Amino acid sequence: MMTLVGWLNQNLRFSIPLVMLLGLITGLLSESHVLKLWIAPLTLLMVYPMMVGIRLKQLLQTDTINVQSWALGINFIIIPALAYGLGRLFFTDQPTLALGLLLAALLPTSGMTISWTGFAKGNVPAAIQITIIGLFTGSVLTPLYVQYLLGAHIPMELGAVFKQILLFIALPLLAGQLTRYLLIKRYGQAHFQQHLGPKFPRFSTLGVLGIVFVAMAIKANDLIRSPTLIIAILIPVLILYTLNYVISTVIARRYLHRGDGIALVYGTVMRNLSIALALAMTAFGDAGAEAALLIALAYIIQVQSAAWYVKWSDKIFPTSK
Repeated sequence: MMTLVGWLNQNLRFSIPLVMLLGLITGLLSESHVLKLWIAPLTLLMVYPMMVGIRLKQLLQTDTINVQSWALGINFIIIPALAYGLGRLFFTDQPTLALGLLLAALLPTSGMTISWTGFAKGNVPAAIQITIIGLFTGSVLTPLYVQYLLGAHIPMELGAVFKQILLFIALPLLAGQLTRYLLIKRYGQAHFQQHLGPKFPRFSTLGVLGIVFVAMAIKANDLIRSPTLIIAILIPVLILYTLNYVISTVIARRYLHRGDGIALVYGTVMRNLSIALALAMTAFGDAGAEAALLIALAYIIQVQSAAWYVKWSDKIFPTSK
C-alpha cells in the first residue's frame, strides 16, 4: 500500500491524467451523481495529512518578513487581479468557469510548495511559513473576494462558504495538530521527524486523486458533448500560470537572495488546488461542478510546470547569487 501511495505521490504528472481518464470513462458508463457523497471524506483525507506536518510556532519567525511581504502581495493582490481579468476576458458568458479560475488564484500554497522548494534547494523554512500564512489568509479572504467579484453572477451564501472552509481547514488542522502531539509524545521528536512525519503527506495524494476522479466523472457527458471546452479552459489557465511564474521570478531575482527567491516562486505559483476543488464541489451548487473541471485541469499544468522549474532553477537562480 505504501509503495503504491508513494509512486502516485512521486508521479503526479502521470497519475493525475490517468485518474482523469478513468473518471471520464466512469462518468460515461454509469450514473455519477452519487459520487458527490464522497467529496467531503475525500477532502478531509486530502487536507488532514498535510496538517500533521505543520508547526504553528513557525508563524512567529521574523527573519523572513521580506519574502513573506512579497508573497502576500503577489498571492492576494496581483494573482487574483490577473485571474479576475482573464475570467472576464475568456469566460464572459461562463461565470462558472470564471469562478474556477478565481478559486484557483485565491488559495495559494500547498504541501507541494514545501516539497518543490526543497527539490530546488530553496529556503524550506521560508516556504513553510509562506504556506501556513497563505492558508490562513486565503481561507479568510476567499469568500469575500468571490462575493465581491462574482456575487452578481454566482449564487452563494457567504456563511455557507465560511462553513465549508471551517470544515476543510480548521477541523483537519486541529486533528492534525493533535495527531502530531500524540505521536511526538509517544515516539519522540526525532523519530517523528525522520520516520512518521514524512509519510503523512503521501496520503493527501489519495484524496487529491479521488476528488479529481469525481470531478471528471460528474462532467464527463458535458466534455464529450463539447470537447473544445478543454482547450477553452486550458488557454487562460496556461496564461495565468505563465504570468505568475514570470512575475514571481522577476521579483525574486531582483529583490531576494537565491533561497528566499525560490521559496517565493513556489509559494506563489503553487496554488492550493485541493481545497479550491473541494470548495467548488461543495459550496457553489451546480455552478461548482464546471468550476471544479477547470481546477482539475490546472493540476496537470501546475505539477508539470513545477517539475520543469526545478530543472531550470540553477540557471534562473545561480548559486553564486
